[in-house]
Amino acid sequence: MKKIILAAALIGSAFSALAEEVNIYSYRQPFLIEPMLEKFTEQTGIKTKVVFASSGIVERLQREGKLSPADIVLTSNFAALLQLEEAGLTQPINSEEVNKNVPAQFRDENWVALTKRARAIYSAKTLGDKSDINYEDLATAEYKGQICTRSGKHPYNIGLVSSMIAHHGEEKTLEWLQGVKDNLARRPQGNDRGQVKAIKEGLCTVSLGNSYYLGKMMTDENQKAWAEAVNINFPNQNNRGTHVNVSGVVLTKHSKNQESAVKLIEFLTQDTAQSMYASVNYEYPVKEGVELSELVASWGDFKVDSIAISEAAKYRSDALRLLDQVKFDL
Repeated sequence: MKKIILAAALIGSAFSALAEEVNIYSYRQPFLIEPMLEKFTEQTGIKTKVVFASSGIVERLQREGKLSPADIVLTSNFAALLQLEEAGLTQPINSEEVNKNVPAQFRDENWVALTKRARAIYSAKTLGDKSDINYEDLATAEYKGQICTRSGKHPYNIGLVSSMIAHHGEEKTLEWLQGVKDNLARRPQGNDRGQVKAIKEGLCTVSLGNSYYLGKMMTDENQKAWAEAVNINFPNQNNRGTHVNVSGVVLTKHSKNQESAVKLIEFLTQDTAQSMYASVNYEYPVKEGVELSELVASWGDFKVDSIAISEAAKYRSDALRLLDQVKFDL
């Protein structure tokens, strides 16, 4: 009988050990995520396994269904969080620790933001001080033929247009979009860094871009000259505040290791991981009081848009329709 009890205990212990892991599907890149996961395992003993992908995670989860090994998904933008939620691939994240660390503006029942990035306006240093610029100004005659941007249908720009609808309504946002399109120096193309390069080359004088790209360019020998040609501006500081996008995490609907997965989500909202996000990728922590990287801190403080990103996100389909209406990318 003792042997049977001992065997059962050993089997139970083995199953418990197997359960102490978290399987991750990640849109975020290895250089950023792997050091955090190593710290998490070091602190908790819980192992992690990661599948990195640049696209297709939603489709993969749908194919796998209940057999999916994924416990959490790490995303690089808010649109991906919404896509996962709307596809029914998430479940509520119940954690007092997460609720304590992450302001309500940056979490919902089925997703949690892990970093913030401002949708900044970059301006050529030759323009002088533009720290009082507003998004609305981009549609004025002052910027005729001076604006560069990536596709209007990129998630970062859709998020910005959605926030404009939330603040101004469809009619005024449509007018604004038409004004911005009329002020473009060239057809929308490339990525955010490509727009700063265009400013350096004299093709335009202002561009839209996420804040963390400035840090990436400043620390890249081949791109530093681009960054040195511009100022970063946080729009609408004298009124509603700057629009921000977020990276984040969801707990998958069919997670097999929920307890361990929630522990990892909690870890990612705590000081250690939040500081690593700030120092490695030049992003803004969602947890208040976490120190910024020296470079990011040098850009100064800014006020965040007063409308919650989940509220602005309700207008994403409207934003796409308006972008099509003005033929923004054509």
